[in-house]
Amino acid sequence: MFDSTQRPRRLRKTPALRALVRETHLRPEDFILPLFACPGKNFRREISSMPGVHNLSVDEIVREAAAAFETGVRGVILFGLPESKDATGTGAYAEHGVVQQAIRGIKSEVPDLLVIADTCLCEYTSHGHCGVVEGGEVLNDESLELLARTAVSQARAGADIVAPSAMMDGQVGAIREALDQDGLGHIPIMSYAVKFASAFYGPFREAADSAPAFGDRRAYQMDPPNAREAMREAELDVAEGADILLVKPATVFLDIIKMVRDRFDLPLAAYHVSGEYALIKAAAQKGWIDEQRVMIETLTSIKRAGADIILTYYAREAVRALS
Repeated sequence: MFDSTQRPRRLRKTPALRALVRETHLRPEDFILPLFACPGKNFRREISSMPGVHNLSVDEIVREAAAAFETGVRGVILFGLPESKDATGTGAYAEHGVVQQAIRGIKSEVPDLLVIADTCLCEYTSHGHCGVVEGGEVLNDESLELLARTAVSQARAGADIVAPSAMMDGQVGAIREALDQDGLGHIPIMSYAVKFASAFYGPFREAADSAPAFGDRRAYQMDPPNAREAMREAELDVAEGADILLVKPATVFLDIIKMVRDRFDLPLAAYHVSGEYALIKAAAQKGWIDEQRVMIETLTSIKRAGADIILTYYAREAVRALS
């Protein structure tokens, strides 16, 4: 017989009741906005596969960051497209590299905006891989010094956080040691601890002009079916000195986010990547979904799984929706 004392619908009747008992809350402080810095001046080019996302010259990226801060976004992560590329990605660690210029410009104009620098080489190398290549192979240990130099250069420019994403073994330890030796021991490391070799990165490779010239990145990014290995990767980064862990992508790896959250006490970030963003945008442009509702549901699922921080191209729209 139906027990009328148990009626969960009582707490769903009105918006006020639903808000009162809501278990997971998104906040403006949760979001980090990715931005793409490129050479030139007054340059702004929309990325065809990512409507609303642009390649921006340094002056434009400073304006974009200031506008995002005014909206309520409290952090950005910077990626760079250099003027030229070479085998060792020298643009990544150049004192006047495009990301270094963007960091200085943003911190000068919007000092209270948190600036994270993506620490990798793939956007700067002529071969498009995340490390030193020799004989068609990406060399791990030889890449660590360049990643460490990149992190130090970014921190010297004023980055609040460096975020190594190359998935080289030992990269967090090498960067931590280099930062400490350079008097930058106060700079946190947000490690892409669990970065899968995902098909959802396609639009990003257009945005950052970072597609590999040969092969793919499966020899160093993680195999998507593996969950236990993800825990090992996170554990190694914790041992090497990571301050924040990151899982990438987000929505197709919610189980991994939950596993990392349950096992480790460090702050946890998740990257709602370009392909995940593009899928929502494309369906919305077709009129098949309510874009704002799907955006909020998606970001809520990432938070509910355990992420404290969400990197998303929807950061501005999410903040506006929540205000």
